Amino acid sequence: MAVTRFLVRRILTGLIVLWFVATATFFLFFARNPQIVARQLAGRAATAQILAEVTHNLGLDQPIFTQYGRYLTRLVHWNFGLSYFNGGESVSAIIARDLPRTASVVVGGLVLWLVVGLGTGVLSATRARSLFDRTSTVAVLVGLSMPTFVLGELLLRYVYVPANNHGATWITIGYVPLSQGVLSWAGAMMLPWITLATVQAAVYTRLSRGSLLDTMGEDYIRTARAKGLTERRVVYRHGMRAALTPVVSQLGIDIGALLGGVVVVEQVFGVGGLGQDAVSSIANGDLPTIIAFVLLASAFVVIANIIVDLAYAILDPRVRIS
Repeated sequence: MAVTRFLVRRILTGLIVLWFVATATFFLFFARNPQIVARQLAGRAATAQILAEVTHNLGLDQPIFTQYGRYLTRLVHWNFGLSYFNGGESVSAIIARDLPRTASVVVGGLVLWLVVGLGTGVLSATRARSLFDRTSTVAVLVGLSMPTFVLGELLLRYVYVPANNHGATWITIGYVPLSQGVLSWAGAMMLPWITLATVQAAVYTRLSRGSLLDTMGEDYIRTARAKGLTERRVVYRHGMRAALTPVVSQLGIDIGALLGGVVVVEQVFGVGGLGQDAVSSIANGDLPTIIAFVLLASAFVVIANIIVDLAYAILDPRVRIS
């Protein structure tokens, strides 16, 4: 029951946050001269007929609060309007088409960087000042210092090209839908995953190592050792659960930020996801698409924070859902 109450409360809070963001977005972009708004929605090259159509369809000639009610109604029905910079295509259709591309990069990269980052961080913490620890420290510095686009180009030149020249044609670039086969999908996503995970794994290695070292000096860890528990049980059963709390916090921030943050990876490997859509919409002044991405990014952040709060209670026994 406590978990249910917590979820209901956090979901309601998240909905309030989304409503606030939607309201702020509306008054920022729509509470102006209707002709200016119509021009921004339709684009600079729009004809008088298109401007009249936009004004009529969105009710820009109606009172502001009538427009606001229609705006919220459209959002509830997942209707973000039309992108006139893309031939009048529905913004919802653009998101539905490109969201799987970005999700493929983010989810695969996330799993990879968590496995590598946490694994390396835990081994470094349990073998502090060893050769492995010192080597991983150098690797972390290299990973943190490596620009994403440079790493992507290096992988294309020294992995993709040689692999294809030697018959490993299943490693491709671009995007292959999962419906065409798991191997084809993974082959297209492998290099983007490695590129995204290399920098992020370095962050999580450093964070998990420092957090675990701090946790292993706590009184309850010394008590667990005094009870005769094995070092493996002390580290993984007691130390890791508390040490992962800051890692989960960072993960929540990263998931929310990755919606538009993978644009470099998408560009280098020709994935063509939401990151590229967001950049092009800003460059073109494509207002409906910009609004959609603002709200979508807010939803990502809200969902990520709910998951993080639940993970706190699962990982750290000192945290309780109330």
